[in-house]
Amino acid sequence: MTQLTVRIGPMAFAATLEVERAPRTSAAFLERLPFHGQLKQARWSGEAGWVPLADYDLGVGEENLTSLPAPGEVLWHPPGLSEAELLVPYGSTRFSSRVGPLAGNHFLTIHDAHGALAELGRRLLEEGAQPVTFELAERDGK
Repeated sequence: MTQLTVRIGPMAFAATLEVERAPRTSAAFLERLPFHGQLKQARWSGEAGWVPLADYDLGVGEENLTSLPAPGEVLWHPPGLSEAELLVPYGSTRFSSRVGPLAGNHFLTIHDAHGALAELGRRLLEEGAQPVTFELAERDGK
């Protein structure tokens, strides 16, 4: 299991790459760590943040697609029908854009045992965009 830390504004979350379910997306994303961006409130998808990436491409196709991710199920959407993006659901989400419904590769799961994703949603709505960094988790003693 490959563990990551996802830092969003002042918040930090443990996360796991979904290597068995989305091996190509997980491997491509892992090669690009640390990954930095701006997490904004999604315009079309409901209770989610998104990292707009224009024409950025991980070079992977469809795998482990979903349009209805649960809170914490991070999706990769390649450029094409809509721009490239990472979608970070914090509540009820139906992935879509101005062109209609979308599906993305669920490749990373954020663990939220204490309900902090709801706080993330409040921050996005009340404070605006937050810096986001995806990085390998530090191992004990290293």
